[in-house]
Amino acid sequence: MPANAEWIAEAAHMIRSGALVAFPTETVYGLGADATNGEAVARVFAAKGRPTFNPLIVHVAGIEQALMIGSFSATARRLAEAFWPGPLTLVVPKLETANVSDLVSAGLPTIAIRAPDHPVARELLKEAHRPIAAPSANRSGHISATRAEHVASDLGDSATLILNGGPTAHGLESTVLSLVGARPLVLRPGAVPLDAIEQVIGEKIARANESGTHLSSPGQLRSHYAPRSKLRLNAKTWTPDEAVLAFGNVAPGTCRASINLSPSGDLIEAAANLFAALRTLDASGAGTIAVTPVPTNGIGEAINDRLERAAAPRD
Repeated sequence: MPANAEWIAEAAHMIRSGALVAFPTETVYGLGADATNGEAVARVFAAKGRPTFNPLIVHVAGIEQALMIGSFSATARRLAEAFWPGPLTLVVPKLETANVSDLVSAGLPTIAIRAPDHPVARELLKEAHRPIAAPSANRSGHISATRAEHVASDLGDSATLILNGGPTAHGLESTVLSLVGARPLVLRPGAVPLDAIEQVIGEKIARANESGTHLSSPGQLRSHYAPRSKLRLNAKTWTPDEAVLAFGNVAPGTCRASINLSPSGDLIEAAANLFAALRTLDASGAGTIAVTPVPTNGIGEAINDRLERAAAPRD
């Protein structure tokens, strides 16, 4: 449905009633449920086929609402003030008084929170009058949805309503940063480059190691964002039967299908196009998608993280 005032108000009513609503954020589309309603949160896991040990991100209208569910250190407050609303998720200790379902945080004493920077998401949060738990609106492990039609294709009628706000701006999920230890720890690189975060807090950020099934944040599963086709990374050549996902000054030549994420070599443009391009190439029927090298600087780190997870062996 069009993301106008009438349908946003209806979507907010559905959220309060325990239904699932898909909505756009500046990163990807989210599948939203009332974070205070355990049954509604359980429906999210069921709709996505998502393991319940994988925590969800709670979306809030701003820092005032965040302070009602999470304990914010001085560093956490500084980061929220610098990057919210925006694509930065902060993992902080969960308040004992937090009125959110334990399913949201997979029973952990921490909670992942962010304030999205998209007019539809912000208006939905305002109308719903409660935090919204919202992972990406796709089947668990599949390519994230950056358009309303991606949501419909992946989830069918699992979402009672899909608010169509057009293509998302960043096309890449939020950066997830843990602030529960002695030192800030990036759990998932994303749309906010790590060097920008380091400039705000004045220290280097540690990188998380893979942690098996003991996940403290969304997006940590080894195999994730996966198309049906296999991915072959850092490809310099390819066969006529392969599809090619290119970046920069690359002429794919003879291949089954090809998309260039950014012919000009713009990493922000590449990030915005990544998931839609993977979906299109996957639909070409190619058994393998050959991916040309993408630089790792800035947001390129997050792009490569998604590509490596998409290429990881499947369980």
